[in-house]
Amino acid sequence: MIADVIVVGAGPTGLMLANELALAGVSTVVLDRLPERTGQSKALNLQPRSAQILDLRGMLNPLLEQAVDTIPAGHFAGIPLDYTPWNERQIGIPQARIENYLEDRLTERGVPVLRGHEVTDVEQDEQGVTLKAGQTFHGRYLVACDGGRSTIRKLLEVPFPGRDGRMSALVADVTLTQERSSEWRLPSFDRPGGGGMVDVLPLQNGVYRALIAGPEQQTIDRDAPITLDEVRHAVPDVREIRWASRFTDASRQVERYRYGRVLFAGDAAHIHTPTGGQGLNLGLQDAFNLGWKLAAALHGNTTVLDTYHDERHPAGAAVLANTRAQGVLLIPDDDIAALRDILSDLLRIPEANRHLAGLISGLDIHYDLPGEHPLVGHRMPHLDSSVLHSGRPVVLELGDVPRHGGVQHPRGDIDVDTLLVRPDGYVGWVDDGFETLDTALTRWGAPQGKARGSGAGR
Repeated sequence: MIADVIVVGAGPTGLMLANELALAGVSTVVLDRLPERTGQSKALNLQPRSAQILDLRGMLNPLLEQAVDTIPAGHFAGIPLDYTPWNERQIGIPQARIENYLEDRLTERGVPVLRGHEVTDVEQDEQGVTLKAGQTFHGRYLVACDGGRSTIRKLLEVPFPGRDGRMSALVADVTLTQERSSEWRLPSFDRPGGGGMVDVLPLQNGVYRALIAGPEQQTIDRDAPITLDEVRHAVPDVREIRWASRFTDASRQVERYRYGRVLFAGDAAHIHTPTGGQGLNLGLQDAFNLGWKLAAALHGNTTVLDTYHDERHPAGAAVLANTRAQGVLLIPDDDIAALRDILSDLLRIPEANRHLAGLISGLDIHYDLPGEHPLVGHRMPHLDSSVLHSGRPVVLELGDVPRHGGVQHPRGDIDVDTLLVRPDGYVGWVDDGFETLDTALTRWGAPQGKARGSGAGR
């Protein structure tokens, strides 16, 4: 089978990437080793930046209809963060619903998602990639979105530096013998009796999420099955386990996100403890950054592809750093408890709360792009998301008289008349004399003179 891009892994990262490639008209095939979708809830949230990127493609509202709830809050090691200063909300929605929605869109676009195809061999040369997964697949590029135990990473012997886990925990979707509050909320990491962490969060339809990290979990092998007795030891009123998994605070990241014609995204590129609810979101944002650049590379702009590593590797490293810091704050120790109390007090200071809320939500991410204006490399504020539904760069005209044939857009408090917004919503150029618009258009994947208005560029 031949495709421009082979995506290995049909989780949220791979499915999001395939949607972006399909939007750009790139022939894509998605492979997954599992014979069918598991339906497991797994991650439970969309951080505000993930909600924004979905909105930029017109995909947010359908997912909001399936959400459990939304709240203007997040947390740092269980310490509440207020997202109100960012005017954004976190969305409670099981990962399975996100995956179903993204895969349905691929089906509508005719993109094949092939299951039961476990990759056993991969080779690449200057022209493309060949892999064996039950049958032989040829692609011009391969993107590994196949999770923390990535087969592609192992077959290519790509280093995965970092450290092993030092604590173990489990999550389980369960039913209970006694109904509890159905109000969706953020996890609490209180320690009953000063021991390990136990929390039970409501999902929907009588199902709850149990989060358990007690002394017992620290002695059990990572691959050991999770039994009803083990869960009941921490949550006695559990009736049934629907799904369960163990996790650790292992922290690793590949040194480069691109190896020739093979790229890494999501958990295949980085693993960390899920504390703070950033894992699924980091993968979605990797895919969103990579999709339009990979499409541009296939249309002849090969230099833009290297900016994927330049921009997303630091973003991933920042998440690994903050999750390691959160891990320290979760150690059951009196001295750490004192530190948590001090941090809780500090987060009542608006500037401190805004800083950490921006870090966890993904809203503070900016990229080091060519240019001198402070807006370059930052998200376009108050952007009408519909101008980017095409997935192509767009020139926005903010002045009364259009100067470059772009799309008219409210000025807000921006001090330039024209700017270029990349497909991911970041400002890639402003009309301040630093360089020409055509130079910027060429850099960000649009042929000169063809990205003046919405939907232009290819």
